[in-house]
Amino acid sequence: MSAEDTLLETDDAMQKAVEYLLHEFSAVRTGKATPALIENIDVFVRAYNSVMKLKGLAIITTPDARMLEVKAFDPSTTQDIERAIRESKLGLNPAAAGSSLRIPIPELSEERRRDMVKLVKQLAEEAKVRIRAARKEGIDSGKKLKASNLLTEDGQKDLEEEIQEYTNKYVKEIDSHTAHKEAELMKV
Repeated sequence: MSAEDTLLETDDAMQKAVEYLLHEFSAVRTGKATPALIENIDVFVRAYNSVMKLKGLAIITTPDARMLEVKAFDPSTTQDIERAIRESKLGLNPAAAGSSLRIPIPELSEERRRDMVKLVKQLAEEAKVRIRAARKEGIDSGKKLKASNLLTEDGQKDLEEEIQEYTNKYVKEIDSHTAHKEAELMKV
């Protein structure tokens, strides 16, 4: 492995941490109905005796801005889907409407908005931990390259500086996304 490979792997790991954060942010609700809110809920399906993601079991649509509709591919899984949505941390209350579920998205109270902001900050901190872990792996890799005489001492210092630049860039990006999501949550 070379210093360039180490930089590429570190950059890739940090980029994936930011992408994962954005994916997690899409599931934090802002009072507006969006399929991303529930599509990754794990559903235990008794008929199949396995756990599946909701998006693999049903079509999720938004008939209007405050309503989600879930239509199961297999009507026998509707009760399992309803139970999973009800037991999720989202505080949603689905109502059966024939072979589909209608899920009203309630207006967020001030207290609930603040709870969501805390969750967003927690998710951001977890992403920063992933960034720092990628930085540590990159620096450790640089030390191994120096130990095997594939990198000079100056080369190792340069590598560590570049890795730190990546770290600063991605932490700044996380902070930016977090501030945007907080503003979105607090907007009434």
